[in-house]
Amino acid sequence: MQRERTLEEDELYQLLITLIDKFEKEYYQLNQQNNPVSVLLFILDESERSRDDLVEVFGTEDLVNNILNGQQKINTEQARKLGEFFYVESSLFME
Repeated sequence: MQRERTLEEDELYQLLITLIDKFEKEYYQLNQQNNPVSVLLFILDESERSRDDLVEVFGTEDLVNNILNGQQKINTEQARKLGEFFYVESSLFME
């Protein structure tokens, strides 16, 4: 983007910057707090795994249900296990 641009290219460049900025403000709120359950459900869906697969991580079906229903928070050890299970950073599952 360091080269000399024509007037039309410069206008398109500025428009692109404006559109990207607008998109980021609409869809990426940087100060939004991380929701570990939403992240977990998203990764679970994307990895084509089921709630039953989480029993391997959490130990019991009741614990899986409590966490996914928001009745219990994911602790540090559970977050670590989830990170290993899904091959992602464990911090994704922490508040």
